[in-house]
Amino acid sequence: MSGDTVNMYGGEGNTGIAHHHAPAAPPTLEQALATVLQRAGALREAVPEADRETLETGLAELDAPADGPSRRRTLIAIAGIAATVGAVGQPLLDAVRAALELLAA
Repeated sequence: MSGDTVNMYGGEGNTGIAHHHAPAAPPTLEQALATVLQRAGALREAVPEADRETLETGLAELDAPADGPSRRRTLIAIAGIAATVGAVGQPLLDAVRAALELLAA
């Protein structure tokens, strides 16, 4: 059985339940880059053949240790490729944007 278990003792007109949850931990740069890699992998077949090699090179660069400026350039290149495929590239664009925000922090 799952769900809330509520026990009330006394009082009148008790309504509602207050849920107190700890806030989720913000993602790390490594987690954001992993999301970019996963979403880019799912998008490979939708990318035009001419851009696929650039995407593959960018993914290899993201998977390797790198400094901030080169990662930023790589992420921007991947975002540009994702933008060329329209709405199907939006999840990758969102992942790239999140990684760029963490990289700038």
